[in-house]
Amino acid sequence: MSKRYFTAVAAVLLVIIYALLKNFGLDPQAESFLKHKTNLERELQVPLWLTIMRIHVGAAIIALIAGTLNFWTRLQQHRKFHRTNGYVYVAMVVIVDVTSGYMAPFATGGKVTSIVFNMVNLLWLAFTIAAIVFIRRKQIVKHRNWMLRSYMFCFTNTWIHLLHFIGFQWLHLDYVTAYTIGVYGSVLLNLGIAEAIIRTHWKFR
Repeated sequence: MSKRYFTAVAAVLLVIIYALLKNFGLDPQAESFLKHKTNLERELQVPLWLTIMRIHVGAAIIALIAGTLNFWTRLQQHRKFHRTNGYVYVAMVVIVDVTSGYMAPFATGGKVTSIVFNMVNLLWLAFTIAAIVFIRRKQIVKHRNWMLRSYMFCFTNTWIHLLHFIGFQWLHLDYVTAYTIGVYGSVLLNLGIAEAIIRTHWKFR
């Protein structure tokens, strides 16, 4: 395992540990987050929302793991595993998108952020489908590039929380404004980092 891939795996593990602790350990009822959801147009059914959220987080973690494994060049040589693991990734993306679609109308910040979440759902699915189309055409480089663009959306929530923390704790913005900036910023980071990696031809050996 190369140092580059080892570093990527370490970063992914930190993201997973953080997601598990935050959503299932430190605040399993999401009380600190839900209290900022005000002026909602629809009534929030908290038990149902929490169930959907947990499914959403779980599927996102599995997608993150599956995607990380499939980018390891050595594992790509095991085509059956790579293909099966790819199907797992696609299934998890669909689950994340569906659950996100339910939660989007209740997004902190209202329509300004819910629109972005819906856009992310469409882009993530579109990028994943593009990757499938290109591998069926045996266009491996294009498949890898579109999978990378798709994979970066696994980090959406991580960037949101990081940017929100900076805005709320360091810049002393109000909670909703910092969160909204985090949502928009996460999209730019996902797309920008993916293109930077593609242009520098990184490979995980």
